[in-house]
This record gives sequence, C-alpha cells and structure tokens, in this order.
Amino acid sequence: MKSINELINESQSAWKLLEKWQREASNQVQFLPCHKENAERVLVDLQVTTKSPLGAIAYHTGGIVIEHGWIRILGSGADSFNRDISTWNKLRDSSPRLDGALLVADDVLGGFFAINGGAFEGQSGNIFYLPPDTLEWEDLELKFSDFVYWTFTGGIDKFYETFRWKGWNSEVEKVAGDMGISVYPFLWAEGPELEKRSRRVVPIEEIWGITMENRKKLGIE
Repeated sequence: MKSINELINESQSAWKLLEKWQREASNQVQFLPCHKENAERVLVDLQVTTKSPLGAIAYHTGGIVIEHGWIRILGSGADSFNRDISTWNKLRDSSPRLDGALLVADDVLGGFFAINGGAFEGQSGNIFYLPPDTLEWEDLELKFSDFVYWTFTGGIDKFYETFRWKGWNSEVEKVAGDMGISVYPFLWAEGPELEKRSRRVVPIEEIWGITMENRKKLGIE
C-alpha cells in the first residue's frame, strides 16, 4: 500500500486541469471545501495519485456539486456533503458496496454512476449509469475524466429532460449531499407524469437500498 506522500504529486496534479475545466464550464459547478485529514484518509483508501482526476478530486474537494446539486461527484466529504467516496463504497469493509465497481457520483433522483472494474459486461474503466427509470446499468462509454468534463460542459438538461419538473432547481439545491429525492410511484413504474408523483427527501442510502431491492424483485440481477 502506498503512503500519502507517494500519492500526492503537486507538480503533475490533475487539480490544475480541473480548475481549468471549471472556468470553461457551461453548467453550474461548485467545488466543496474539504478537511485535510479526511482528504488524506480517502486518498490512501483509493490508492490513486493526484495525477489522476479521481485522486485530485478526492484530495482537493469534499465533492463537486453540478447544476444546483442535481449531480454530486464524490470527494472526501464536506459539511454540506456528509459522505465520502471511501466510506460510501465501503472500501475498508470486507464486502464493498458494489463488488467489481467504484461508485463515483449520483444524481439527486437516485441514478448512480460507477467505474467498471469487472462488475459489468463491457469495457473496464468505463462509467456505467444506473437510471432510476430502468434500474439497468448502461455503459456511457466515457472514462472518468471524460465523465467529469461532461458534467461541467455537457448537455445535462437534455440527458435529464424527462426527469425535470417546474421549479426543480430551487427544490434540489436544498438537498444535502447525503440525501436524495425519492419519487413515488417509482420512475420505473407506470403512473402519472412526474409533476404529479410524490417527492420526498430521504437519505441516499435508503434510495440505494430500495433500488437494489427493486432490481431483485424485477429479476434484473
């Protein structure tokens, strides 16, 4: 296992690139401040260097919030984002949250983004997305760095156009990083248009658990 000093590379850090991307961003992008001790712990758990965007985000941010909090990229945790990439993935546990993949981001409705490490059929290293309306992992055919750049500059509104409701931004920006919005009837189930479905703020842990349970009930796994 590499030490924290071996993982930090200030001269070749990807952080400068991330700051450049933020300046170029067409979407709203917020870097959350982090606590040094948490950042060091998370980086050691990940065992990636700050030369990579994944390592730079973990070491320099508590997380990245995109478009009023619609997408949350995991970092080392912050006061408003009480969750870090290591504990969320249970990297120190004997059983990780998602065996063969690393969860790196999610959206406020409980869509989850993960780096494939053998869990899914398809290219290793690609970002896979679990949408709340199908509950089936799909290959976005993006590497992590490309995914981050897409969240900064890509067509997020078009990607999520069927999941938006009037006034979503003011509602979403009040949701903390360890919470999400649970929609009922579920988005994968028949029911009225999204505007007429009930919405409530619940822990993202609860949304993850219900999603995994519903996948089993539907025979998707």
